[in-house]
Parts: sequence; C-alpha cells; structure tokens
Amino acid sequence: MHEKDLGESGGQLVFAATPMGNVGDASARLIAAIEQADVIAAEDTRKFMNLCSRLGIRYEAKLVSHFEANEVARVEQLLEAVTSGSSVLVVSDAGMPSVSDPGFRLAVAAIEAGINYHVLPGPSAVLTALLLSGLPADRFCFEGFLPRKSGDRIRTLTQLIHEPRTMIFFEAPHRLEKTLNDMAEVFGVQRRGAIAREMTKTYEEVIRGSLEELKDWATGEIKGEITLVVAGSDTSAGSEVSMEELVELAQGRVAEGQSTKDAAAEVASKFGRTKREVYEAVIAAKSVASRKD
Repeated sequence: MHEKDLGESGGQLVFAATPMGNVGDASARLIAAIEQADVIAAEDTRKFMNLCSRLGIRYEAKLVSHFEANEVARVEQLLEAVTSGSSVLVVSDAGMPSVSDPGFRLAVAAIEAGINYHVLPGPSAVLTALLLSGLPADRFCFEGFLPRKSGDRIRTLTQLIHEPRTMIFFEAPHRLEKTLNDMAEVFGVQRRGAIAREMTKTYEEVIRGSLEELKDWATGEIKGEITLVVAGSDTSAGSEVSMEELVELAQGRVAEGQSTKDAAAEVASKFGRTKREVYEAVIAAKSVASRKD
C-alpha cells in the first residue's frame, strides 16, 4: 500500500521522544512540534504539562490522554484528526513512544490506513543504559518488562538462557530484588550485568557486576526508574563440554564433600552453563544410578 503524506492539507502525524529526566535533552524539533501541534496525545497529561512548564514553552493544542487503557479507542480518533487536516503529536512520559509505552497500535493503524508519519528521535532509556553498562553493544535485544509473577518470569528467562546478545529489561524498583534473584538462578550468579537507575537525573546511578553482586545490592528499598542490562550467554565456554562431562565434574566435587547445589553452581559458572540445568542433570543421573542399584 502506498502511503500518503497529508502535509499539503495540513494534516500530519508525529511521534516524538521526550526527556527521561533532564529537560536539557529536549530537542529543538520537539519544542517546535509541541508549539505547532493542533492535537497532542500524551501518556500522562499532567506530566506533559509539567514538562512544558519546565521547558518554559506554551502550546495551543488540544491535549488528550493516550495511555494503555484507552489506546485502542484513541487510535481511531487520532487518525480522524490527521485525515481532517490536524497536526497530531504523540508523546510518552519519557523516551520514545511505543517502546513499552503507547504508540505502537497507532503506528500500525496509520500504516494500514496508508498514512505516512514522522518520528522525531531523542532520548532512549534502552540505548543509554546499554552504553552505561559497559557490556557488548554490537548486538543486543530489548525484552521490555518481565512477567510480575516469579514462575512466569522464570519461564520467560529460561527461554533466554542461550541468548548470545546483550539483553535489556525494564523493571519496577519494588520488583528488582526478586527479578535479580530469578536471573541469578536461571542465568547463573556469575553472569555480568548492570543496573541503571534514574538515568539523566540528579541521582543517576549505575551498578555493574555479577548477578550475585547486583542482587545483593538490590536488597532493601529501591527507588527510581530502573533499566537492567544483562550480558548474553557465552555459549563458546561450554559448547565443547558435554552435559555428561559436566555431571561427572559435579559428582566429583560432591564426592569431595560439596553439596550438590554448590557443586552444580561451580561447574555451571566455570563452563558458561546455568546452575539449574547442571543441577537437574546431576539429580537425574543420581536417580538413574539409584534405580540400577
């Protein structure tokens, strides 16, 4: 389908990134778009008005809310405004719309309707955290928010055990400790990671280390916006060693007096495998041996 640019009739659809905290990151194009828009769809209208106040700018546009609960209903209204000749600006609370924020459904609907839209680039929590982490940035994937329940979260993380790319997650501060505990269990305590907290704000903080060190740091009350970056799996470390060999190594440590759990964790960490898979393999081998006896 050919897209139609409605600029001649005055109608246009624009998605724009907003500052994550420091208003100095607002681009000149964002400010101009706010001042020139006829309709502004904001994730949180109060936060948007606060942003404009801090930027010292005024807008004449009709301001409407555009958040997860009303996103489906709002899409048709916003596209109708565009086709009627209005300039519609879409913004989230912070960063780029559609990245774990409203905007994706509207973009898809615009494409299906053959309406061209523009994107004004700007702040991104994903890319900022990636660079702050110090982890490989040549290949990475964004996984958004993990499930809230531990069982669902572990199942999701298990699917990522062998993901070789650096992984980026968003997380609520009150769930950070539990999430890191699950990550340490699934990925292994020695997997490297970083916590980026309150990026671009006054109390910006970056904690780098193993998942063991990160989960120890995250105990207690944590505040602020959190982005987690976790190293990808180094599959080469354990690819030449079979699971049978890993089981034998773990069994040797058990024979020397280590607990099965500690032996599995040590072997898993050394050969780039997860504690869970080595532990379960050792238990399975023990079960088979007992049946033979």
